[in-house]
Amino acid sequence: MALNEMFVGEIVTELLKQLNAISHKSCFCKSSADNLITSIQELLPIIEELKYSGVELPAFRQSQLNRFSETLRGGIELAGKVLESGRWNVYKNLQLVRKMEKLEKQVERFISGPMQAHLLADVHHMRFETMERFNRLEQRLDSMKTGSGRWVEEAVKRMEVEGDSNLGGFSGIGLELGKGKVKKMMIERDDLNVVGIWGIGGSGKTTLANEICRDNQVQSYFNNRILFLTVSQSPDLEQLRAKIWGFITGNEPLNYTRKSQCEWGSGPQALVVLDDVWSLPVLEQLIFRVPTYKTLVISRFKFPRRVVNEVYEVELLEEDESMSLFCHSAFGQKSIPPTANETLVKQIVDECKGLPLALKVIGASLQDQPEMYWINARKRLSRGELICESHENKLLDRMAISVECLKKKVKECFMDLGSFPEDKKIPLDVLVNMWVEIHNIDEEEAFTILLELSDKNLLTLVKDARAGEAYCSYHEICVTQHDVLRDLALHLSNQGEVNERKRLLMPRRDTELPRDWEKNADQPFNAQIVSVHTGEMGEMDWFHMEFPKTEVLILNFCSDKYFLPPFIDDMPKLRALIVINRGTTEATLENFSVFTNLANLRSLWLEKVSVPQLSNATVPLRNLRKLSMVLCKVSNSLDPAVLDLPQIFPHLSELVIDHCDDLVKLPLSFCKVNSLQSLSLTNCHRLRELPADLGMLKKLQILRLSACPELKMLPPSIGELVRLKYLDISECVNLKCLPKEVGKLVSLEKIDMRDCLQIVNLPTTAALSNLKSLQRVICDDEVFGQWRNLEKTVPNLHVQIAEKWYNFFSPSGYNKKGPKGKRRHGQQRGWAARKRR
Repeated sequence: MALNEMFVGEIVTELLKQLNAISHKSCFCKSSADNLITSIQELLPIIEELKYSGVELPAFRQSQLNRFSETLRGGIELAGKVLESGRWNVYKNLQLVRKMEKLEKQVERFISGPMQAHLLADVHHMRFETMERFNRLEQRLDSMKTGSGRWVEEAVKRMEVEGDSNLGGFSGIGLELGKGKVKKMMIERDDLNVVGIWGIGGSGKTTLANEICRDNQVQSYFNNRILFLTVSQSPDLEQLRAKIWGFITGNEPLNYTRKSQCEWGSGPQALVVLDDVWSLPVLEQLIFRVPTYKTLVISRFKFPRRVVNEVYEVELLEEDESMSLFCHSAFGQKSIPPTANETLVKQIVDECKGLPLALKVIGASLQDQPEMYWINARKRLSRGELICESHENKLLDRMAISVECLKKKVKECFMDLGSFPEDKKIPLDVLVNMWVEIHNIDEEEAFTILLELSDKNLLTLVKDARAGEAYCSYHEICVTQHDVLRDLALHLSNQGEVNERKRLLMPRRDTELPRDWEKNADQPFNAQIVSVHTGEMGEMDWFHMEFPKTEVLILNFCSDKYFLPPFIDDMPKLRALIVINRGTTEATLENFSVFTNLANLRSLWLEKVSVPQLSNATVPLRNLRKLSMVLCKVSNSLDPAVLDLPQIFPHLSELVIDHCDDLVKLPLSFCKVNSLQSLSLTNCHRLRELPADLGMLKKLQILRLSACPELKMLPPSIGELVRLKYLDISECVNLKCLPKEVGKLVSLEKIDMRDCLQIVNLPTTAALSNLKSLQRVICDDEVFGQWRNLEKTVPNLHVQIAEKWYNFFSPSGYNKKGPKGKRRHGQQRGWAARKRR
């Protein structure tokens, strides 16, 4: 019997009609009728959700629903007899009263018993805005040359931060059982081209998929050709389709057609994993009907068999696995320690109801807390309903417990994370800049807060090996966050009237601004942070808004053209502006004239845009302290004929130009910005020359030139940078030598020159002997001995030789370790330095 036939239509409607009649006409059965009406009305929302969910229930649940359906049908017959019974037939009426009371108890038992949990488990997996990546995994397409001479694309999702140990007890029987079942579907069933992993948010779907992708048997079957993509709620379908088709064909993304799908069908087996799929139309566009590859779909939704041939349903953790995972997060071990209150621990674990994410986050939030705090946490958890009965906000209320223990400033920083799009990496540099500007803290405290949030499992830090080192570059480090935690940040931020919120945020990308913003635009918005996430925006897509208190504006969009919002003019206190294009090509920015009124702007981040021409007439940013241009086209903006940087940015102290491939020569005007203290020119693959007058930057303390393969020499004037403390020339593979003038850098504390393949000889020990402040050198084998000779005259010097491992950061988010050796230009790297003994 179909689900709709059991619950929707004649049965419930007719029964409620009869019970209402009894309530008005029959004094004998009025009490039972009223109670039944209340119970069934409580059941109606569940019925409606089941009606529209399309969930196909397992046989044993279907059987329970069939029996309850028959009970309700019997209730209709009983109600008819009550209405027909004369009021003077006392004996018959007493029998009917007992039968009505019996029916009341049957319905009540059904509603309060385990059946409701079964129903809600099948419904709410479609409604929770959660996802289970406790240990955020990265994906990346990396071109590899095979023996046959053709290019293939390979990506394997791997653990980012702490490896398998973070899974704790979750990597137990349940995970192995699920992995075995899914492997059998993919490897032993040739008739299954599309396989699914389905379950409630936070139940471990992505973790299971990751384990499958790393399984040796799976990798061997698919010839190590595995592509892992996160789809999310607002996917760029054309970009995803291009990636998948390029991966399948073994080429760069091609123009594909339905005809080409039919014609191409040879080649080795391959696996495409689609994580966090939200809708059937999106999924149908991401599946190619090619016989040599299979698709693994991870979703909260159960899709029809015509699309997903076979599905494995992830179940919540058993009691012992729940305890193991919780203890791993709370105590760092898999069992309850003797010093802990065993009863209290078991009560809190029981409140989590086997949801891995809840176990991990709540466990981490209670770590090292006193027993009274644990008791209070148990009381707060017990006030909520069962997790299977709760709606989205109930889950978020549970997660909020992990935030309430934070200090006020740390909690505010956590809530700021809701300002960024789901399933996107957040550059650490962006976060640090924002926190420094609005929370009155320095960079060191901001990084400490980041580590605290990471330790509490409230975000995931995608670590470079150098993360946290002195002089490390924050723009190479990223932060990710589980969807349920982002939802929690949004939930906490969206309290109160829209005009009075501290953060005015768009939760996901949309084609237009929220309607409640427009509805309330007649009054000023008092938000400190405003975050907008749209597609292409033209001049007429904006409406007038006033933001007298806004200090941070975040503009996320996905298009090749973007009209900057006119309301920037009405942000007199704006201190940080972040413009990020999530599209595939650099976007053209229009309405750049709004910058003329940003007198208080201190930090500007531009990503994947064509930077307009800078001139004193259009961009007089007198108080700008930091300018970051990442993945941008900058050649037009740096025209030496009109560029007068000291006039445009008179107080600029930090400049970052990263992955800007059209930068060939740094204009001389940069050397006249006397206030500059940090200059980063990294991953600029066409940069060939630095200004001869680089030594004019007398206040410069940090100079990063890493991964600029066309750079062949450093100007002799580098020796005039008397305040320079850190020099990074790593991966400048064509840099010929280290000029002898480097020996004049009396303040230099650290040099990173790993993978400078052309430098085999250093200046003489005598020329370098004045580097009395030098404490650390990281280099390759070829020059290690020469630097060691300097240790005799520079007593605090430690020379380290680099152990190489490659860490690929990209929009697809794949990390990969590789062997030592040479690599292509443009690959980013991670390093772990060791001291040669």
